[in-house]
This record gives sequence, C-alpha cells and structure tokens, in this order.
Amino acid sequence: MIRDVAGSYRRALQDTVAHYCGWRPDAQIIDALKSEGLWNNDWDASIELIRRHGSAAPERDALIRIFSGFYFGGDPDGNSAQWDGFIRDEPLLVDAAFFTQLTERGCRWGFVSGAEPPSARFVLNQRLGLKDPPLIAMGDAPDKPDPTGLICLTDQLSAGDHPETVFYIGDTVADVQTVLNARTERADVPWRSLAVPPPHVLNNPEVRPAYEARLREAGADQILSSTMSVLAMLRSHPSTL
Repeated sequence: MIRDVAGSYRRALQDTVAHYCGWRPDAQIIDALKSEGLWNNDWDASIELIRRHGSAAPERDALIRIFSGFYFGGDPDGNSAQWDGFIRDEPLLVDAAFFTQLTERGCRWGFVSGAEPPSARFVLNQRLGLKDPPLIAMGDAPDKPDPTGLICLTDQLSAGDHPETVFYIGDTVADVQTVLNARTERADVPWRSLAVPPPHVLNNPEVRPAYEARLREAGADQILSSTMSVLAMLRSHPSTL
C-alpha cells in the first residue's frame, strides 16, 4: 500500500453510487463489502452497492465513465497535467527512499495493482519518481484475488532464481486471498502475506481491531502498522516484494 485512496478511489466510489441511486455508502459499508474478498475492483464494487441498495444496476461502461470523471477529472489516457479529479488528493504513504532501501537490502520489488495503468503510472513514475518499475496493473492480469498477476510479477523479478521469501503487502482481504491462491497454484514458492490496514482504519480505534481481525481470519501472516515498517522486519537476504 503506497497511497491513501480514501479521498480518491473511495470517494469516487461513493460519489458514483450516489450519482445512480442518491445513497452515499460510508467507509464502514465499503470496508464490509471489500472484506468479502470479491470486490477489489471499485467499478464492480460500485455496481454491487447500487444493487444491494435496491436500485437497478447501471450499464458497466457507463458507470466507468462516471467513476473516471470523478477520479481522474479528465481523459485517463490523456495528459495527466490536465487531470483535476480526486487523484490529485492522494497522500503518499511511502517515498522513493523506501524503495532505495529495499534494493540496498537485496530485495527485488514491484507492484501488483488493481488500479488503472494511467493511475498507477502517475503515482509511481511522476509522484514517486520511480523509472518504469515492474508493474502489473488492471488489464494486465485477472483481478485479485486471482493470483496470476502476483505469480507473473514474481517470475519476472526472480529471473530464474528461486526466491527465499516472497512478501506481498496489501490492505484488503482480496490481497490476502491472492497470496493464499498463489500458494495453491505455486506451492514451490514461499509466499507470505503482509497486511496493512488503510489509514482511515488505522486512525479509528473503534474499527481497527475488527478490520485487523478480518485480515487475520483471511490468512494474513502478519499485520503491520504501515508499509514503511516492513523495513524493520526484513533481513538482508534476497527477497521479492
């Protein structure tokens, strides 16, 4: 987890649902839906919430256009300098030095993201200043919790070597289940799931214990308080993140 999307993707989801049915789901309702492990894609999550509220499900392509209008505020495939949507309001949870330290510790790292490629590249290349990092984004592989993207990235980073440990860091049940599914498909690889609750959960003591419990019940190997804290638990051995 490298950015706080409560004010961007989550807000776009809320506004999209409200656009279609006049009801705005709160953070707890969205978290409960995502804890089911089936709704990592925010377009599909929006449609499902509209359905559960009792409204007719909109046509998916039309919903995507509404969602993208809120999130990007411009052509997703156009010049990012012209975007004025919620994507501009995403606090970063890591910095470029974090990845430098991973490399110095002998770690190979990359990204498996459910975000659209323009969104992922904007954050990685422009905001963090990473030069074309290894990335599997939406459309490059089936949506999580399908493990295809994670397995492909791991094979790419391993380059024929056998990884000592493969850590995958995520903030949802779907992220945890992706690791469990990778274990089923590639039992020869030592997969570990590191879960980091999102900031809106970490900063709310009333909901944090239940959220972390759901991550543990889903199979997370370890709960961290932030992505940055992974540095404290790593040892100096070749790993893939």
